[in-house]
Amino acid sequence: MAEESRAFVPGHVTGFFSVHRADDPARTGSRGAGVTLADGVTTTVAPADETSVTLNGDRTSVEAVERVLAHLDVTARVRCETPLPAGAGFGVSGAAALGTALAAADALALARTENDLVRVAHVAEVESGSGLGDVVAQARGGVPVRLDPGAPPHGRLDGLPAAGRVEYVSFGELSTASVIEGDVADLSAAGERALATLRDRPTTDHLVHLSRTFAREADLVADDVGAVLDEVPGAAMAMLGRTAFAFGTALSDAGYDATATAVHPGGAALRE
Repeated sequence: MAEESRAFVPGHVTGFFSVHRADDPARTGSRGAGVTLADGVTTTVAPADETSVTLNGDRTSVEAVERVLAHLDVTARVRCETPLPAGAGFGVSGAAALGTALAAADALALARTENDLVRVAHVAEVESGSGLGDVVAQARGGVPVRLDPGAPPHGRLDGLPAAGRVEYVSFGELSTASVIEGDVADLSAAGERALATLRDRPTTDHLVHLSRTFAREADLVADDVGAVLDEVPGAAMAMLGRTAFAFGTALSDAGYDATATAVHPGGAALRE
């Protein structure tokens, strides 16, 4: 048993998605596409008699993290650090959950496979209402395309070959639960159309175009993000958050004070 273990999980912005629910939370999830980011969440886990969670040094409660530890039947001290804003469409909750699962398994010498830990984190996210597809995308990395909903072995993923700069500008939070727990029929129909079309022409430019169309068809565009999309044809909205993202320099070229990051080439992993 280690004194503590650390894992890095990339951030993830979803361009479009459809909601798929099942009785089994491991089979519940989403189909869609997005991009993982070099900006992510570093989670450090140490054995402890009682569970505690901090985010960027502040004591907090992250339900998905606490559910991961409960599913693993352990208690631990969990420290999450990230430059990404929480609740703004970057998959921070999913990253914290997956990082906790990976680091806890190492720190507490649990006999678990990677797919098993991804499944634990995905189920914790579904149960907490904070996400449906971030965990499986973050486990893969790159520009993941979620072909089937759910965690391993149910979820099936592909991806777009891509690398390089990604920019984002965020205006704040948007409640994931308020969207995915409501009437999602029209939203899911738009997401299914986008996924089918992307598979006919799997490029990042097409991903951005379809994501822009999806956001408007699903009636999810916040006013501040909508203004960015009107001005920057190469930008899309992160699902679900008041955040615009773009490949390359589209946002900064348009005069926005955008944060620069990059496509993360690999998925979640333990770190020294």
